[in-house]
Amino acid sequence: MTIDDRPRTDVGPILSDGTPFADLFDLDKHEVSMRLLKDPEVYRLELSRLFGKAWTVLAHETEIPNAFDYVARHIGADPVIVTRSRSGDVNVVLNICSHRGMQVCRGEAGNEKQFKCPYHGWSFSEQGKFMGSPVARENMHGAFRSKEELALPKARVELYAGFVFATWDEDAPSLDDYLGEIKFYQDLMFDRTESGLEVLGPPQRFVIPANWKCPGEQHAGDGYHAMTLHRSINELAASEADDSSMYGIDVSANGHGLRLIDRRKGKWKDNREAVLAAQTLPPFEKLKSIMLPPGMTPEMAEKLDKKLSEAQMKVLADYPPSVGGLFPNMGTFCFEFPTPMGMAAIISWHAFVPRGPGKFEFINWFLVEKDAPEDFKDLMRRASTLGLGTTGFVETDDADTWPLMTESAEGFMGEQQKIRYGALCGEDQPLDGYWDEGEFPGGGHLYPGFTKDDAQWNWWLRYRDFMLGDPWGPEAHH
Repeated sequence: MTIDDRPRTDVGPILSDGTPFADLFDLDKHEVSMRLLKDPEVYRLELSRLFGKAWTVLAHETEIPNAFDYVARHIGADPVIVTRSRSGDVNVVLNICSHRGMQVCRGEAGNEKQFKCPYHGWSFSEQGKFMGSPVARENMHGAFRSKEELALPKARVELYAGFVFATWDEDAPSLDDYLGEIKFYQDLMFDRTESGLEVLGPPQRFVIPANWKCPGEQHAGDGYHAMTLHRSINELAASEADDSSMYGIDVSANGHGLRLIDRRKGKWKDNREAVLAAQTLPPFEKLKSIMLPPGMTPEMAEKLDKKLSEAQMKVLADYPPSVGGLFPNMGTFCFEFPTPMGMAAIISWHAFVPRGPGKFEFINWFLVEKDAPEDFKDLMRRASTLGLGTTGFVETDDADTWPLMTESAEGFMGEQQKIRYGALCGEDQPLDGYWDEGEFPGGGHLYPGFTKDDAQWNWWLRYRDFMLGDPWGPEAHH
């Protein structure tokens, strides 16, 4: 039997053993089947229904600063080339020759005005236009397709905070609408200065033997795991009590999620009294002094009011966003981090690119404000490699967990088990009369208090929308 991918708005596609896809979710108990972490049929559906439609991140524009620069990446399992045109526009084209299916670009990065397929020599421009084939007088491109029809397919491209997003879906909403209310908070991490961010060199790229959804749903808002899995970080510098960093606000919107950390009460080992004393200051004054945003110098913070609103500065000073993710397969980070050279910061984006049901490519960008001093950039580079990525002691913890979750789903009993999201805060406005002027300014679904499962469950609901075939419809979970 083969998978039945006919539209079924009630139950979704029917898997080859007769199981309706919708039955892999228990909406009443907030549970999903562990079969979702290993099933090859589910993976094939994800490639078309999810990665064929969603906006996903591919690169940062500072990786391709010059005309005809390129990097090779993937949208789902599809190889693509991210290029810079002579005009400065960014393009994303399918890296599959329209002749016999060979990849026209073999390098990971470089500068090319044309991409020449190594198989038969067909050539394409940096925008995917078919330029010609060897022995032009013989018309080797054939008699049935025009040259225009033989161009490499182009994805829709939009940029946010310098990051290049792409989608194959012509009906998808704009990237701004796709980000929705989470953008208010993401701006506080990545779009807070007029000069913007730049990459600290090429991204790290490595493969982890695990299903991509393990890190995907974790980055929607799982702060709880840090108490146990990342306990060493709390012991180093985070808080006086084991659970103090667990309190704040979890934010969810369109399947995206973020954790806002409560910084008002001085729950920090080295500066509690100063934090408490600063509570009487206006937000902009806080941000220039004791509440300096991660990855910024005092001189850089002087310019925050040129980019951010008063409401954004108030949130950034009191409830700064720190760790989160953009649906479906991205992680975002902006937080202070201790090093042997002193306190530094990490600004990072991750992409979890599927390479099959049981492995994914982990792409890890380290970033810094363009206007930062060189010694400051070097300190952030050191902090980033110490904390995150291939050698980072934070993510070596995660890289041990995700493969074992995926392996657990392989067994007869394992695939029958459930992943549970039963600990819920419930949606509410922040406590303690924090926002006297009215509702909390950032919007989204707000879950104040101890970090729980709400935002991660919303990630799964958004995943379910895509997999049932109606991600943009009125019934979708936004």
